[in-house]
Amino acid sequence: MIITIANQKGGVGKTTTAINLAAALAVKGYETLLIDLDPQANSSMSFLDVHSLGKAMFDVLTEPALALADVIQPTNLPKLSVAAATLALAKLEAKLVGELDSHFRLKDKVDPLHQRFDYMIIDTPPTLGLITVNAMVAASHVLIPIQSSYFALEGTDDLLETIDKIKVRANPDLQILGAVITLYDRRTILARDIREQIVKVFGEKLFETTISKSVRLEESPAYKESILTFAPQSSGAYEYYKLSEEVVSRV
Repeated sequence: MIITIANQKGGVGKTTTAINLAAALAVKGYETLLIDLDPQANSSMSFLDVHSLGKAMFDVLTEPALALADVIQPTNLPKLSVAAATLALAKLEAKLVGELDSHFRLKDKVDPLHQRFDYMIIDTPPTLGLITVNAMVAASHVLIPIQSSYFALEGTDDLLETIDKIKVRANPDLQILGAVITLYDRRTILARDIREQIVKVFGEKLFETTISKSVRLEESPAYKESILTFAPQSSGAYEYYKLSEEVVSRV
């Protein structure tokens, strides 16, 4: 099961969701791989010292002889591994321009790992460029984090259109697993109104779990931990564990 976390808007909790959903699945006992495809490498930095890495995802996607398995690193959480990103990923589009298989580079690399991992979670950059397209072509499902804000649904049409285009030819089996509301403040009327707007767009695809605003969620990456181990009694840990249960039940 390969789940791409995607939204071309920045600041919607995409990396936070990738990190903590992957950690929650690992805590539940599933062998989980977190693949970082964001040049900012925040998912990688949440578990690893990226400055000490050798080869990383840019090399995997540009060197035919390099396997994805060659760059996978263990984390301090049993059953969770990371395939790290570096800033070099920002050069990927220019590197692969004109290559006939450019959209299929990641799919070709993840296919040999289906037996090794129960779940692969892919963190993507806040664009709909070649990196995100690679992630969707390789994935079985897309999970869309949506910030609880006035402009929450801005750009959603472009994202859904991109998914539809990929389903036409490159990956007919791609499905939308669901949308999850992030940075939610249930105390405000605005947040409740926004939830109603999102329900109109996604309907039953909207996860029941919402991810609340949380200082703990922001702090945990600095300690190279997920919220599940950094603050296991926090609301953030509870909500991401609950989200993982919904993900498993939908799959």
